[in-house]
Amino acid sequence: MSEHRTSPYDRDHVRDFFAARATDWDRKFPDDGPAFATAVAAMGLRPGDRVLDAGCGTGRALPALRTAVGPSGVVLGLDLTEEMLRTAGRAGRGRDGALVLGDAAAPPVRPGSLDAVFAAGLIAHLPDPGRGLAALGRTVRAGGVLALFHPVGRAALAARQGRELSSGDLRAEQNLRPLLSAAGWRMTGYVDEPARFLALAERKGG
Repeated sequence: MSEHRTSPYDRDHVRDFFAARATDWDRKFPDDGPAFATAVAAMGLRPGDRVLDAGCGTGRALPALRTAVGPSGVVLGLDLTEEMLRTAGRAGRGRDGALVLGDAAAPPVRPGSLDAVFAAGLIAHLPDPGRGLAALGRTVRAGGVLALFHPVGRAALAARQGRELSSGDLRAEQNLRPLLSAAGWRMTGYVDEPARFLALAERKGG
């Protein structure tokens, strides 16, 4: 699946794409667990924090998120594709967080009720990335954290998807930094290396 900015009418296509792959998703990417755990650790979560995994897929980040926030914290796994959530449930990841069917572009979460959002591989599937990041931002308190993650870097991801890495890539720092800023976030960290992509941002105050 090539990376592109989907239109609002592509949600059914996104659902169909991931629904067809949900059962085999974890078997296709069996070695990503440590990369997810490292990305979650970089967020600096604390016991008792409330965190959303936006576009959680099969819930691979949920165990690490639960470990980070402890039993007193709140972990929500939100995904558009019911089949992905079923796979997460069968893998036992519902024990680490509540699995919620819904759209990350319009998260069903009260404004300012979260401390952090984790989003793996999500940004290219948002109908409007700027508006989607702003919608996620509204769920987070001032000073809260956003992590945009992928278990491989931009070049490796482009090769995996059979496309050229272009200057218009959404994850390129020169594109992502102003996009986040306009959506109410301040970028605080950026890593793009073969084994991972991770952009960290803090919710602006006011």
